Amino acid sequence: MIAIFSDTHSTGGHQLEGAPLEATRDADLVLHAGDFTSATALEAFQSECDLLYAVHGNADSVAVRDRLPTARTVEYDGLRIAMTHRRDGGETGLAMFGRSRDADIVISGHTHRPVVVETADSILLNPGSHADPRGNRAGFATIESGPDGFEGRLLETDGRVLETFGGEKTTD
Repeated sequence: MIAIFSDTHSTGGHQLEGAPLEATRDADLVLHAGDFTSATALEAFQSECDLLYAVHGNADSVAVRDRLPTARTVEYDGLRIAMTHRRDGGETGLAMFGRSRDADIVISGHTHRPVVVETADSILLNPGSHADPRGNRAGFATIESGPDGFEGRLLETDGRVLETFGGEKTTD
């Protein structure tokens, strides 16, 4: 299972509790789309999971920016996942970013609003913020990969499902 987060905005730690903390600890892979804000928050995330891939966001400190790229592509069990904090051009910019990386899923953050958008080429996923929702629902996401495809869930921090999504894998 993959657990997906963004926009922690913390100077004191990962701000994980309840369902998000459980997902982080149970996941094979944790992805974070930036704005940890501090190295302390990044290190706290790293201490809770076996494997973390992340990008930095616009509010991250220099210490975080020095350790993380602005974009990356991750492959997991036949899924190709492109990650960035944000892209100019909104959904179109994110879709083009995903297409340029031949991604099944594009993960981004920045808006603090949990949302899933299906495009012709990929699924655009913003997990929202589990810790600083800024007027939106607090959120995170999980993805399960199986032999025939993948199934994702956009979740509130109490574990309630906001939306489900899925599709076929483009690689094996």
